[in-house]
Amino acid sequence: MISRQIPRCTLLFAVVGMAALSSACDRPPSVELKEWSPADHEGEKKAGENAKQGARGESSETGRGAASLVDITWRNQCASCHGPQGKGDGPQGPMFKAPDLGRADWQARVKDDEIAATIQNGKGRMPKFDLPDEIVRGLVTRVRSFREQ
Repeated sequence: MISRQIPRCTLLFAVVGMAALSSACDRPPSVELKEWSPADHEGEKKAGENAKQGARGESSETGRGAASLVDITWRNQCASCHGPQGKGDGPQGPMFKAPDLGRADWQARVKDDEIAATIQNGKGRMPKFDLPDEIVRGLVTRVRSFREQ
């Protein structure tokens, strides 16, 4: 009769794993979690409404929110190549030959509409980004702020 036995190391790993999992369940969470309530979504609804109003130019508070979104977009989508100050010195900048967006000759040569089109359609190795017009305008303003003095 052929008997199939579970290898001892597998059994040992299973026992150790179960012990580790059961001991973790006895500890309280390391972060204090608050109880969820339906009112928690009210803030999200207001933020969504404010963003819609801001896109139509209705609220200065949302304008600050849009500026924040432009900053987040720059950090997440642009800075990895162009760097935090647009110098082309982001971690991936040398690999993609990202230009220094503050150079006076580049700033003089490129129009705002061209910058916006490059963001929206991509160019060379730069991918296109599907962003709201308000964010694209904010990114164009940010690129212009890099102008050498």
